[in-house]
Amino acid sequence: MEDHGNHGDLCAINLSLDRTQITMIAMIYQDMQNYFKWNEQTITDFSDQNINSLYNQGYLFTRVGKGVMQETRSVRIDLSKFELSSENRRVLRKIEDLRLKIEDLPYENYSWEMGKMAKDFYDNKFGKGTFSANKVKELLTGNRKDFNKLFVYSQNDGIVGYCIVVETNEIIHYSFPFYSSPVTHPPSPNTGMGMMVKAVEYAKQQKKEYIYLGSFQRPTDTYKLQFRGLEWWNGSGWKTDIQELKNLLIDTRI
Repeated sequence: MEDHGNHGDLCAINLSLDRTQITMIAMIYQDMQNYFKWNEQTITDFSDQNINSLYNQGYLFTRVGKGVMQETRSVRIDLSKFELSSENRRVLRKIEDLRLKIEDLPYENYSWEMGKMAKDFYDNKFGKGTFSANKVKELLTGNRKDFNKLFVYSQNDGIVGYCIVVETNEIIHYSFPFYSSPVTHPPSPNTGMGMMVKAVEYAKQQKKEYIYLGSFQRPTDTYKLQFRGLEWWNGSGWKTDIQELKNLLIDTRI
């Protein structure tokens, strides 16, 4: 049976959109429909206290819209228990010249090349239409108040990647990383993991309590499990049994 309700929602967005824009929105809409979540809410209180409390209840900010949070299978690192593993150290040795700079959002130096880098990255990693350049521009320049920092990564005097971030007095949410295209500007094989390890180190240095790494939904998310102090939200509390988390991927109904 066809779901005419979803098509109605899409058509109601803006009747002036052209066919290409409608197709892109449809793909993003479907992607978000497939995103695993227990609950969703939209907040207007962007105080550190409220954000910290909701993240502690399994909620994460999303790109859907300003203040939209979803309770999902969130993954975080308890930084009081975090120490670099041998694998983390190996990655850092491979990208010794990778540097991290923190910028505020909205980002004054936004350029179309940033949007293209993000779009190309997510198209290559998750499929066409996953993340549009316009959505990236909104997150970086729209003064949304939820995503408030940009991690800028450089190497050999050139920028190689970014991550759109949430930061409060207690937490960091390493949310939407992207880096140079493997086709046009091949990065180091360790760039993505190196960016994340650098972010975890930064959070530890800033005496944050937790760094959130997003959700755990698909087999490709297993790279998030290599950190000491890892915890995951099961819908009612935080758990530390990593094998149990891996087993959830076997049952597609969960």
